[in-house]
Parts: sequence; structure tokens; C-alpha cells
Amino acid sequence: MSELKAAPAARWSIVRRITGWLARPVSRWILAGLVAAGFIGGVLFWGAFHTAVEATNTLEFCTGCHVMRDFVYKEYATTIHYQNRTGVKATCSDCHVPKEWFPKMMRKVQATNELWHWMLGTIDTKEKFEAKRLELATHVWDRMKQTDSLECRNCHTLQSMNPEFQKPRARKVHLDAFTSGQTCIDCHKGIAHNSPRERLTMTQIEALEKPNPAFIRPIPPTFIDGLARVTAREEAEAKARDEAARAAEQALRTRIEAELARKASGDSGAAAVDTFGVDWAVVPAKTVTLFYPGVSSFEWIQVARDHTGARGFLRTGERCSECHGKEVKDIGSKLVSGTKNEPTPIPGKRPWIDLSVQAAQDGSDLFLRFEWSDTPHAPVPFVEGGKMDPQHASKLSMMVAGPAVARAEQGGCWVTCHHDVRSMPDAARVDPAAAPGLLADARDATIAQGLTKYLADSRERIDLQGKDGPRGGGIVVKPASDLAALRAAGTRMELLRLRPGRPAESGSVLAQRLMEGGVPITGSIAQVGDRWVATLRRPLKPSGSGEIGIVPGAVYTVGFAVHDDFADARFHHVSLELRLALDGATSELPITSIAPSRR
Repeated sequence: MSELKAAPAARWSIVRRITGWLARPVSRWILAGLVAAGFIGGVLFWGAFHTAVEATNTLEFCTGCHVMRDFVYKEYATTIHYQNRTGVKATCSDCHVPKEWFPKMMRKVQATNELWHWMLGTIDTKEKFEAKRLELATHVWDRMKQTDSLECRNCHTLQSMNPEFQKPRARKVHLDAFTSGQTCIDCHKGIAHNSPRERLTMTQIEALEKPNPAFIRPIPPTFIDGLARVTAREEAEAKARDEAARAAEQALRTRIEAELARKASGDSGAAAVDTFGVDWAVVPAKTVTLFYPGVSSFEWIQVARDHTGARGFLRTGERCSECHGKEVKDIGSKLVSGTKNEPTPIPGKRPWIDLSVQAAQDGSDLFLRFEWSDTPHAPVPFVEGGKMDPQHASKLSMMVAGPAVARAEQGGCWVTCHHDVRSMPDAARVDPAAAPGLLADARDATIAQGLTKYLADSRERIDLQGKDGPRGGGIVVKPASDLAALRAAGTRMELLRLRPGRPAESGSVLAQRLMEGGVPITGSIAQVGDRWVATLRRPLKPSGSGEIGIVPGAVYTVGFAVHDDFADARFHHVSLELRLALDGATSELPITSIAPSRR
């Protein structure tokens, strides 16, 4: 008990001593000096620490070793983050180090592992670095995925984006990112360094780029307002184009009237194109832009590592035209140049063709008239004589999708274009001679030269990535009974073709392209001055089993292609998918109703 009483007294004794010591003037000066020294020392330490940390964030520090300087820096120096029109430069730390203090320190601690591997020489040669590139990139992608692309948001945020200055596809994807929970790194890999994304498996890509509900954000009013402004501007531009198109249409009608008058007078110089008695001068025209597709196959558009639009195509059922409808000319220019998806570019080949399409129907037949410009000859360097098909300077074809063709309403003719058909990248990996069943059913001797167009529905399996063989369906075709059932269900693409000096051809595509047994058509194609003109007549009602009937109330998917300048196989120009309907309101290709007596 006495010890307990003594403890408070001892504590008070210590307090009195300290108080007494502080009462002395000298003691107060000593204490003030110690506090000041501690403060100044802390400031100096923090300043030195901060300076040291920031020094490790400079471009000079990051490229101080030859691994960074000789490998990744050279890649980065060719990108928009290094040099651009505004002069805003993003250095290594802007993309790899968070701005917030605690995440920044965590990143610096993690970076000590890189010093360890630097000492070990883990990636000190180009070969070692390339072997580790995917692993290193995946670490960065995983970290940015977990943090909702925190480093990207040092400079960029969805909320501050103005869709007025974005391409239609970009603004659509960014709008989807708000509501689905996508983050920057899902789409933007390889923006500063060569991306090894194509080496990921589909499973890895799906896991890495899967939307995260935690990242869903409200769409800001500024984005909505910008979207409204750009929509209004594009509508005004479309109106101006329509006015220009009306002027061009008037010129077209004048030319048609002159052509018809010459033919009626028996002028031997008139175009040898059948008008079918239709007064084409009163039928409105629609311009459909065809573009050069390169080797962008049906497999390619479904693989996310090849085509960022694969997610929307497969997940939400987006049509190709929804993303690319306003940029087909840009796409054609990129592909024809060989910068993307074209291993054998043809110098001078035009990237796109404006195809004028007129359509009319009289209750019994569908009438179509096409017109497009001729082009100067661009010799093909890898073909003897420079002409792939010397007999035909230009050809026109049209496809109509059957009601049961998978993905046709999204991709149109693309559903028939595969990576392993002849003249495509994986054609050499296919041996048609090993498919006697397919050859026996072919009725087409050219099958021996390689696979023709076909539908995925006809194959036992489709290899999208080409790991076990060629990308595509190859020669493993479903049994004849299954093919017959598919045809009966409407799983076929109708193919109509016009070539100069030859009768109009009609066929279909299922297991392969067969240019016989199709719907009976008539038509012709000829060159008139510097223009090509083609006309086509197709019955609306089917006359045979499996044919596609075009009836009121139904919507059909169609597409067009032109093989210009003696082109053959895949070296053509194609349209995106179009909706065709006799009722007009839902048709993207206007159809004029005419009286049967007028033809």
C-alpha cells in the first residue's frame, strides 16, 4: 500500500523537475533549438526523399539502363505519347506510376523487384526481353485492370471526354464503357510499346477484358451534350450530302434518259444493258460505298485480340455497320495501303468505290440497276501480266442472306469469307484433295484450287484462332443429310453475279460456292464511257425448293461486291450489310413500286 502511495508522489516530483528546468531561460532556448533543428531536419529529409523519388520518375532515369533505352524506349519514341500535335508528352512515370502518394510508394516498393532482376540480367538481351515481353506486359495490364486504369486516369477520364471530336466507333465504345464497367486498358494496349496481346489465349483475353460492375459510372451531362452536338452536326452534314446526292442523281437521270433515247433510236453505240422496261430516270438512287477488305476474315472479326469490335459483335449482337458505317473509306484506305490486314498490297489500287444502286419492284420481280466509275489500271505485281482475270475488266455480285444464316444480320456477306479459302492467309494449310466427299458434291472443278466461300453452319467446327490447323472450318463438312436439313431451314446465301459478255449467273453458298441451280435471273453489265452500268432482274417468289422468297413484311440482309480492274477472288470491294424490305420504312435500300404495265 505504501508503494502505491509513493508512485504519484514520484511522478509529481519528475513533473516539478521538468517545470523547473523549463523555467530557466537557457533551457527554453535549448528546447526551441532542438525543435527547430528537428523541424529543419525533417524538412531537409523529406525534401531529399521527395527529390530522390521524383528523380526516379524522370525519363532520363528510366532509360538509364540499356534494356529500357535500346528496347522499349525506341518503341515509345514512335508513338503519340512521345510526340504529338499539341506537344503534351507522357513519360514513363505518367503511365507506370500513380500520382497519389500511397499508391506511388507501393509502386516504388514493387519496383525494387525490377532492380533485382536487373542485377541478375534476366532481360539484358533482346532475345531474353522478347521471351519475357508477354509476362511483363501482363503484369502491367493486370495491375491497371485492378485499379480501373489509375495511371491512364492521371491524364484521361471518361467524364472529361468530348465525343464531338471522336470517331463514331470510339464514341460508341466509350459510351458503352460508362454503363458496362469497361476500363481503359481493356481496349488500349500497345499504345506506347509493341503489344504481345495476340499471344494471349482467348480465355486470358476474356478474363482480362471482362467488364467490372464496380467500374460503372454515371454518364456526365457534358458527354451527353457533346453527343447531341455531334449528332446534330452529322445530321446536318448528311443533309448536305443528300442535297449533293440529289444533284448527282439528277445528272444520273439525265444520263439514263440519254442512254435510253439512244437505245430506242437503234444507236449501235448505246449501252448493251437491259432496262427491263423500267423508267430508271424516275427511280431514286442510293450511294453504297464499297471498300477494300484485305484479309479481314469472318474468324478475324470474332477474335478480340485481332478486332476490338469482337466484344460488341459477339456479346451484344452489334452490326458491322453500327461501328464502321461512317468510316468505310478510311478503313479501305488503311487496308489497301498494306498497313493493316493486307500482306500483298497492290500499288495504285483504289481503296473504295461509290456504287449507285437503284431498286424497283412490281409485285412479281425485283429490278436493280448499278452504276460505278471505271478506274485506271493498276498492274498486280504478283500476277503475270498484271491482270488476275484478264477476260473481265469488272464484275458485280450480290448476296441475299437466308433467314437462318447465323450472324448474317450482323455481318452480311462476311459470313462466307473465311481465313482458309483460296487467296486468304491460311489457304496453303488446306488440302482440298483430302476431301473426297466435298469434291463429289462440288460440281465445281475449281474446288481443286482451294476452298471457295462457305458458311460456318456447314462445318463440324470452326477454329477461330488456328491453333490446331488453319483458321476456319477446313474440309470437315457435315454429312449430306445435315446439309440438306440446313438448306431446307433457309441456311444458305443466295449469290447473284454479272460478268461482261456472259449470261447472268445465280447460285448459292453453304458448304461451298455453287454457281448453278439458283433462282432464275436475267441481267447484263457493260461499260458506258468512264462508267460501268449493270442491271438485274430477280423474281420475288421462289420457283424451287430452298430458294429465298422476298415478301412484304419481311426484312432481308443483302450485300454487294465489285471486282474492278480485272480483279479476282478476295481482291474486290465489298459493302457492309444492308437491310432490304419491300415495305420501305425498314429498308436501308429504298425500293420504288412500279406498275406491271410499265415494263
